Amino acid sequence: MSNSDDLKKLAALRALELVVPGMRLGLGTGSTAKHFVDGLGEKCAAGLEVRCVPTSEETRKQAEGLNIPLVNLDELGGLDLTVDGADEMDACLSLIKGGGAALLREKIVAAASARMIVIADDSKLVECLGAFPLPVEVNMFAHETTAQMICEAISVNGLAGDVTLRGAESPVETDGGHYIYDCALGQIDDATSLSEEILNIPGVVEHGLFLGLATGAIIATESGLKEFGEL
Repeated sequence: MSNSDDLKKLAALRALELVVPGMRLGLGTGSTAKHFVDGLGEKCAAGLEVRCVPTSEETRKQAEGLNIPLVNLDELGGLDLTVDGADEMDACLSLIKGGGAALLREKIVAAASARMIVIADDSKLVECLGAFPLPVEVNMFAHETTAQMICEAISVNGLAGDVTLRGAESPVETDGGHYIYDCALGQIDDATSLSEEILNIPGVVEHGLFLGLATGAIIATESGLKEFGEL
């Protein structure tokens, strides 16, 4: 494994310590969350009883391959804990997610959870969100018109940057059957205002700003683990 992958696994293993029998778990998507799901599979094979909701079809396939019990979120009525990665995180636990095109389900699952714990290596920790392009999931219908409205919302917030369709000539299609536009903004000074402006646009399904959802984080560094918020 690369050093970065070692750090991701270290954070995932720490998060596994938070899992107790009988939990209702949300399973994140991405390279770091994959380590958590792998570890959870080992625990389930050893007799751990949990019920889980995956945040993507990719994670569903991984979990099914490990015989992790999966259920419909509607049947559970809520989750005790979701463990997921992030593309960026600041010290206030505000996040940018969606690099893996799973942001809609990730946000639904996170919002249904009593706790959301972020696991990541320290390359994802930033002073200000925005260096990672902000993903915005949009309905396919008239998506270019929606993209123009996204540009206007960005401008209203005093920001500028390219807004590009992910996949260009062969657009990436999300699990929900939508497209994603990536907004290269550089720095987002007022994430709350930008969030509201974008969500008010007809055609926007969801965006990758996760504000007030993460309750804690486990960040792996060369010198060890750093924990933020409440685990």
